Amino acid sequence: MRVVLQRSKNAAVTVDGQTVGKISHGLVLLVGIADGDTEQDAAYIAEKVAGLRIFDDQAGRMNLSVLETGGQVLSISQFTLYGDCRKGRRPNFMGAARPEHAEPLYDRFNDLLRERGLQVETGRFGARMDVSLVNDGPVTLIVESRQA
Repeated sequence: MRVVLQRSKNAAVTVDGQTVGKISHGLVLLVGIADGDTEQDAAYIAEKVAGLRIFDDQAGRMNLSVLETGGQVLSISQFTLYGDCRKGRRPNFMGAARPEHAEPLYDRFNDLLRERGLQVETGRFGARMDVSLVNDGPVTLIVESRQA
């Protein structure tokens, strides 16, 4: 799994002009699932995301997690994170998991975040979505399970 994580002041996702997920502050997660990813990958990423100390404490240091700040999560599925652009001009998406494998794992990942006490909003799997956010910092990180 690969997640692009952005600390956000607010964020929303719309599908066909209708808001389907919205947070006031916390994390926006762009979630890519690779062929061969398992629930172990999802558990590793969920634990990492919930515990990353990337929010400022009273001294202005990145010392607090999204859990400690009462932040929320907006989780967006994004197979294009596994686009391979090394050859030619058109990305190859063969590394991304097929929807029948990716969707249940994406749902499980979000459930694992909820089990850790986070409020999780989502986009709509497989839909064309418009995502808007105010990146706080900006703070943007990439978390991958293959490094576990």
